[in-house]
Amino acid sequence: MGTRKEVSIVFSRAPAGLEAPLVRVEVHLGNGLPAFALVGLPEAVVRESKERVRAALVTAGYDFPQRRITVNLSPAELPKEGGRFDLPIAVGILAADRKIDPRALHHREFYGELSLSGALRETPKLLPALIAGAKHGSEMILPAANALEASLLNGAKLRTMNHLDEVVAALGGKATPGGKATSAARAGAMSACTSTPVRAQTQGPGKSVPDLSEVRGQYSAKRALEIAAAGEHGLLMIGPPGAGKTLLAQRLPGLLPPLSEPEILEVASLESAAGRRPSLGGRRPFRSPQHTCSMAALIGGGSLRPGELSLSHLGVLFLDELPEFPRNALEALREPLETGVVVVARLKRTCEFPARFQLVAAMNPCPCGYAGDSRGRCHCTAEQIVRYRNRISGPLIDRIDIHIEISPLPVEDLMGEAREGPLSAGVARAAGTGAAAGGERETGRAEDSAAVARRVAAARSLQLQRQGKLNARLAPAELARFCGLAKEPRALLATAIARLGLSARAYHRVLKVARTCADLSHATDIRVVDVAEAAKLRALDRPTC
Repeated sequence: MGTRKEVSIVFSRAPAGLEAPLVRVEVHLGNGLPAFALVGLPEAVVRESKERVRAALVTAGYDFPQRRITVNLSPAELPKEGGRFDLPIAVGILAADRKIDPRALHHREFYGELSLSGALRETPKLLPALIAGAKHGSEMILPAANALEASLLNGAKLRTMNHLDEVVAALGGKATPGGKATSAARAGAMSACTSTPVRAQTQGPGKSVPDLSEVRGQYSAKRALEIAAAGEHGLLMIGPPGAGKTLLAQRLPGLLPPLSEPEILEVASLESAAGRRPSLGGRRPFRSPQHTCSMAALIGGGSLRPGELSLSHLGVLFLDELPEFPRNALEALREPLETGVVVVARLKRTCEFPARFQLVAAMNPCPCGYAGDSRGRCHCTAEQIVRYRNRISGPLIDRIDIHIEISPLPVEDLMGEAREGPLSAGVARAAGTGAAAGGERETGRAEDSAAVARRVAAARSLQLQRQGKLNARLAPAELARFCGLAKEPRALLATAIARLGLSARAYHRVLKVARTCADLSHATDIRVVDVAEAAKLRALDRPTC
């Protein structure tokens, strides 16, 4: 806004999850003994901004007003956190002291933490505020260190600055008591004052993406991984240590299509709201929290920060050693798996975060991990095994579309694929057991992620053309329309329901997986073989399991 009777108003925004409510920084210079009062529910970091702002103004060459300074952060009931209000407070003091033209504050928002020398430092959790400001049509002034986040907003009015002098010079103010800005400051301001920022480099020399061809053998598990990727189905793998559960899970993002530009902005906003620097590019998130993490870390909480569920939005959440997670944390997964949303409530504040992630989990068959081992390494009692598996509730298992058992890697797969050429192909053919092995056994070479990703992309394209969403997201009312069964597949599914004792939810999951199997084969209707494969992928529903 402007300045009137030694009162200035500067706009900024407060961090509140993915929201960024507007904050009016009101500065008043009154008569009386010199004092600096800061009101408006500031947290400790904001209260300390008084000393940072004072030192930054003095070291930058400005006269600090020897008057009674009152700064009000409005609305008063909204908690204020972080160092982002340093720059608005400093600009407000200069405007109230007539060092800056009041008209220069119109339709602008200011963000940035100040160092004692007046330099602008990187400000965390800034991207939601920039998105809100861009929707409002404001011009935003922010630290140059936040150019990475600013580069995501095409067409927004942004100015990136390095120093307080550049901000004052850009606003047409008096940079020094003599009324002249230094040439270096003005040159920096001219180079930084562009209506849209220079596109930041979005991706440095990134890490190589794990490839599926590096996983030897485990053909049925790879097939399950492909089905999960094609329909966005949840996956639970049960197997002994060293069977390749983690290797398979780490390669799932490489099978998924890259993020679109709106999705990149959505994922980056969540990372920014969590206080992390956004990782740009089309790669989908892959989060793998340790089993010791708390429910707040998994779901979200604290100062309305997103948790691991939201940080894996549009990507993969991998929970290794699933039964070792706290029971309350696992039960908190149930609603987000259905709704794709996490609601965090803290006293008088509530925030909603998106959490449409693909769950991949892994567990051992027993506490020691070697149940069913032919060499007799497992000494767990039946009661211990039942108690171990009962750590995962039936309702949670019901919500996971696919659960498979993974066996230890056979010697011929472990050693045969390690070699190349005719010998490898011969060993693979000798180990082949029919169509389950597919082309990998025929050639002796494992398929790479790119080949599987093409099939996954084609299947996803069919689903989006047919129903506008992936199969895992189909509502129960949509199943009759898009997952209808002919007489023979229906009879087979009815038999599976009777023998496995499937719940209504598990029945819907089997139907969705069968639809995905048909899509991978480009079949118009769900076939008997698709229903059989989908029912086979419910290992924990089998009575013998």
